Amino acid sequence: MYNKEIPVVAIVGRPNVGKSTLFNALTQTMDALVVDLPGTTRDRQYGEGRLGDKPYIVIDTGGIGGTDQIVDSDVTKQSWQAVNEADLILFVVDAKTGITSLDVTFAKELRKISKPIYLVVNKIDGLDVQITLSDFFSLGFANPVPISASKRRGITKLITAALADFMLAEEISDEPAVRYPGIHVAIVGQPNVGKSTLVNQILGEERVIVSSLSGTTRDSIYIPFNEEYTLIDTAGVRRKARIDNTIEKFSVVKTLRAIEAANVVVLIIDATRGVTDQDLHLLDFIVEAGRALVIVVNKWDALDAEEKTAIKKTLNYRLQFVDFAVQHFISAIRGSGIKSIFTSIKKAYKSAMVDLSTPVLTKILEEIVTAHQPPLVQGRRIKLRYAHSGGQNPPRIIIHGNQTDHVPTSYKRYMINAFIQRLRLQGTPVVLQFKTGENPYAGKKNILTPRQQRKRERLRKYVRKKG
Repeated sequence: MYNKEIPVVAIVGRPNVGKSTLFNALTQTMDALVVDLPGTTRDRQYGEGRLGDKPYIVIDTGGIGGTDQIVDSDVTKQSWQAVNEADLILFVVDAKTGITSLDVTFAKELRKISKPIYLVVNKIDGLDVQITLSDFFSLGFANPVPISASKRRGITKLITAALADFMLAEEISDEPAVRYPGIHVAIVGQPNVGKSTLVNQILGEERVIVSSLSGTTRDSIYIPFNEEYTLIDTAGVRRKARIDNTIEKFSVVKTLRAIEAANVVVLIIDATRGVTDQDLHLLDFIVEAGRALVIVVNKWDALDAEEKTAIKKTLNYRLQFVDFAVQHFISAIRGSGIKSIFTSIKKAYKSAMVDLSTPVLTKILEEIVTAHQPPLVQGRRIKLRYAHSGGQNPPRIIIHGNQTDHVPTSYKRYMINAFIQRLRLQGTPVVLQFKTGENPYAGKKNILTPRQQRKRERLRKYVRKKG
């Protein structure tokens, strides 16, 4: 795997111009994935989007509260922090309201920044586009982009144009890509959960583990280990002797980029804090990114027997949506329970990269449907006929049939659990994609599905018997 930067897109502008709606459109969600971690506020949200197979990170910000708050308000500070973290900025204005004094003030500040800035004119519905856009040239940005975020109009064109230079620079770069060996393992978690301590225990106290290799993802540290792994550390790890008690520097973007660059993510949870909402938000992002997962509960030695029983019950309840992941209970500072983590990492990676054949997947699909039929839709049974592989890391299974658009979420969950169980997968999510009215075997000569092969054989036996 090559180490490549993932572009970060910040959405900024005054209140009520449609920033959150645009955020949801770019992340293709209605309930935007929120990473509410220390150092951020509810006014700065992070999500993942994709342009084809190219991932990007989107930051949504709160609006500017007034002309007297252009620099000093907490919300505005969050907006400027997003601008600092981003590779490019989408400056959103309201076509129906027109230019306001806040737009003018914010545009003046943005023009001082040496980053690509795209003026996005939202709510263009029902207006004369050319006349409306001409009004916004006075803000000083070339080629404003008209969109309707609420109706998802112009979104693909916007993000394609915004990312074009970034993608092109990546493709034609003269700098050789840096290849790191083995399984890429991202160590993530909240500040002070023991990320640095765990990495140092893995590598040994006397090892210098800071890497200054060129081509590394911004602020992330790539650490080759035993030629089998590359650890991606997000905590600025240093030699043991140089780690002090100050709060670890935490960057959400750095962590999200590390997750995207990894094959397997090790999420560390502090046993003394329990499972927090921040942990759940990070887990959401890991699952959305499709990464294999190992959960490590650190500081286990700090709990008594009763507390351990309670935290295990909490974990089982709150982490049901990642029940495919193995949990490890360790003490990083004492080094106990660490070796077994790598067994789970290897199994998770093997499961994430499993090679799935069409006959095997179709047979499992038949068993799943036989054990529990899909529901009826307007009196007709949903039919699921064929399955084949659609990719790895995570395993992606394409299922063909009729009325697949109506397969309920509960039945999809049943199918995912059944595939994980029958394929003996561990530590990786499985993604199902449904297609209606397509036969993957159509147009292919001499290729039959397992069911067709069995029917043909029975027919041949019948013909021979009848003479």
